[in-house]
Amino acid sequence: MQHQILDSCLLGRPVHLLHIFAAQLREDLATAMRLPMSRRYWGAYQVDAVAFSRVEAEEPQGRWLSFSGAAGQVGFSLERQVLLGVLNFRYGRSGAKAPEAVDPATVRVTATEERLAVALGQQLVAALLTRVRSNLAAVAKAAPGAMGELRAQPGVHPVRGGWIVSVSVSDVAAGARGQFWFSLDKAGMADVLHGLLPEREQAKKALKSVRPLASRLQVTLEGRLVSKEVQLGALFDLRVGDVIPVSLNRTDVMLADSRLFTAAVSEHKGKLCLTSFEDVE
Repeated sequence: MQHQILDSCLLGRPVHLLHIFAAQLREDLATAMRLPMSRRYWGAYQVDAVAFSRVEAEEPQGRWLSFSGAAGQVGFSLERQVLLGVLNFRYGRSGAKAPEAVDPATVRVTATEERLAVALGQQLVAALLTRVRSNLAAVAKAAPGAMGELRAQPGVHPVRGGWIVSVSVSDVAAGARGQFWFSLDKAGMADVLHGLLPEREQAKKALKSVRPLASRLQVTLEGRLVSKEVQLGALFDLRVGDVIPVSLNRTDVMLADSRLFTAAVSEHKGKLCLTSFEDVE
């Protein structure tokens, strides 16, 4: 039932443009993770991919947090393998050597880890909501509103059929890979799609501006007006001012060396024109 409600809400929305938002968000997250205050946590982690998908039964079942504020509400979950990698970089690094990947099964959950999950969630959710608000402001041709404080609380796993944003990250030096996820409710997903309306309008305009191939393909036609046989001796005897009598009936219209039409030759305001085109059998 919830799946059907969500589909009816998004009916007519530019769902096919979600890859544009995903590309925007990838750049935003990469920038956020490279900021001086963030780099001391993320180290060499980089964003590899961002993608939208519908929630299925096998989607991530880990710990979810919910972040809410004036900008909206978003669910967030960070794969523990990544969280421990960030924790190890932040607190376990020695010298310039990159920390090795940590096995989650061998590490108990600590209060420090839980606090770090909240801090990272606030940072990443803020980047997501900032992108949504920036796109909405572009539609309204206004300045984005203030983000406000994001409050964290325990979250629940997204319902089946809902939307999640999957972000793949990696730390090549440490040989670590993983993911984190955002879950969007009905209102949040509607805001994402509404912010893509300018892209949809541009796509429509581009489509309207594309004329049919037949009207865009230019060819050069040549009209063969006169063909007359004369004796070689008569040709050599011609002098300036001599007149060669010819009659103009129908002429051939050529495309390169191919004969496409025949046409009648007529005169209009002192110019010769072709008219009454007929296909060549």
